[in-house]
Amino acid sequence: MHSFSAADIPEDWRTLLGDYFESLDWQALQTNLRSELNQSAEQIRPEPQYFFKALTLTPVSQVKVVILGQDPYHSPGLAQGLAFSIPRNIPSNSRQFPSSLRNISKALALEGFGTLPYGDLHSWAEQGVLLLNTALSVKLGEAGSHANLGWKSLIDKLIRNLGQKKPNLVWMLWGGHAQSKFPLIEPALNPLILQSSHPSGLGVYKTAKPFLQPGGKGSCGHFQKANAWLIEHQQSPVHWVDSHPSHTDKGLFTLTG
Repeated sequence: MHSFSAADIPEDWRTLLGDYFESLDWQALQTNLRSELNQSAEQIRPEPQYFFKALTLTPVSQVKVVILGQDPYHSPGLAQGLAFSIPRNIPSNSRQFPSSLRNISKALALEGFGTLPYGDLHSWAEQGVLLLNTALSVKLGEAGSHANLGWKSLIDKLIRNLGQKKPNLVWMLWGGHAQSKFPLIEPALNPLILQSSHPSGLGVYKTAKPFLQPGGKGSCGHFQKANAWLIEHQQSPVHWVDSHPSHTDKGLFTLTG
């Protein structure tokens, strides 16, 4: 039997969530997720111990940028518990390397930061970039398969409470799903809310606010804007591209699915 309880969530985030754990929504999420785990845990990604990796690597006190994803990668070998991030041993020229990360790398280069040496974004998380999916689990091969288990209530509460506790946060909302959280973020304490199309596939170009300009003429500028905002509010900017790509991973970052 697989357990799933509030103890899986870091203490500082539990405090932020407050009375959520007394709600029927939390009881429903617990019940639904335990059922899924007990039926087919080997088919769920990331592995349960990594559901809350984003919260573990980025404590409440350190959050300065929030990037919202939708749900974990549903292809084998990719999901890490961090939105958009994949294991660094996956070559950037391989078919496994997601188009969203390719386009994020292009945007970073256009903004003067250089290209990503790999798709592992743990260094972002460790600098205060909360890489938060709005569902924290998925079944292999089935995108969105856990969207209705009850994750929404937890993540919505977290987003709302975080914005009310932490002033001057940068929120990057890429695509319609992330932008649906705008009403939760708008009342926050002096947020910088950056919106564009999603960086994946052809949709990257196809809105009034494209993530990339067609023909590689420019990007949405979100990474430069975030750093300028952070400096303006007396915080250190994010080093978006790792200048030491051979750095070892402290044994934390190898996942098989």
